[in-house]
Amino acid sequence: MISGKRIYSDFKVFSRGFLRNKFGLFFGLIFPVVLIVIFGAIFSGGGSGTTTVYAQNLDTGFGGQNLGNAFLAAMNESGTFQVVTVNITGDFGEYLADKSQSDGIAIPADFSQSYITGQQVNVTVYGNPASSSSGIITGYVNGYANYFNLQYYSNGSEPAKAIIGIQTASVNTQQNQYIDYLIPGLIGFSILTSPMFSLVNISSDYKKNKLFKQLSLTPLTKMEWLTSKILWYIVLTIAGFFLMYLVGTLAFNAHITLSPMLIPFLVLGPMLFASLGMLVGTVAKNPETAGIVGNIITFPMMFLAGTFFPISQMPEYLQTAAHVLPLFYVTEGLNNVMVYDNLGGALIDIAVLAVITIVVFVLAVKAFKWRED
Repeated sequence: MISGKRIYSDFKVFSRGFLRNKFGLFFGLIFPVVLIVIFGAIFSGGGSGTTTVYAQNLDTGFGGQNLGNAFLAAMNESGTFQVVTVNITGDFGEYLADKSQSDGIAIPADFSQSYITGQQVNVTVYGNPASSSSGIITGYVNGYANYFNLQYYSNGSEPAKAIIGIQTASVNTQQNQYIDYLIPGLIGFSILTSPMFSLVNISSDYKKNKLFKQLSLTPLTKMEWLTSKILWYIVLTIAGFFLMYLVGTLAFNAHITLSPMLIPFLVLGPMLFASLGMLVGTVAKNPETAGIVGNIITFPMMFLAGTFFPISQMPEYLQTAAHVLPLFYVTEGLNNVMVYDNLGGALIDIAVLAVITIVVFVLAVKAFKWRED
């Protein structure tokens, strides 16, 4: 039977040892805050730095021409930003929100026909009104619309009205700066690194030094030992979360939201990576091998799962690769709750994260042995 008293006793002993370890305490609690201060000071006041603009081209063409494609191709040739046309016929605003992107261009179905026959037609520019990038994109779209209008009236006659007009739509009215994305990313960073590296080292060292064999002689069970470690890193994660939140909002005026929806990420995340660290340290033959395997697993997640910049700014193939990384669902879920208020997307992230966590936890418990065969 699992004993809460034994879990608490082991939790208390482990937490005291952790707090006495200045090195571990620094990297587990203070180092992510230092990164916020450094990156926040560098990028404070800057926009989200959007380089990719998604486009929805519903133009069906007319007279053998598809001027919607020509319009987007002309914009892409400017080199100012990359226009990526997506094959979607549904709500484009919802698509952009799901992609954690606020800027987009929508070409209507009758674009070619209206232009060729001289009828008014509007291109819709999606964006964040409070973001400088949205104003730049709107200006460029308007410039190319004027260019196409001048091409239509190249005979020199004065147009009564512009054929191609611009209308705007808002995806997210909250001002998003780099610091807004950085804080959820670094919360995910701390959720990954502290329990992962710690449990890799502890499990491999305990196995090498026969400490697990000695623990097997006590009433403490394997499940209780691992549970106490997970509980400690949940406590550490929550403490670090509030510290990073306060530094980000008070020092850099970050626009991020607190919500009860954050709780599953602050619980499942440490549980996942503590279990993963335990699994790596247990199956590795020695501490050196465990450290190498832990780094191979950890470092790609640090840089490809949205820790230091939004995933939407990555190339499409890297965005696809990011979906196989467990940390992706932590950072993306935190962004959905804290930055985009996309609770539907956050629920999907929680569901995927819960499945991965349960699988890894079960594997860790099964692979964990007090005594080597």
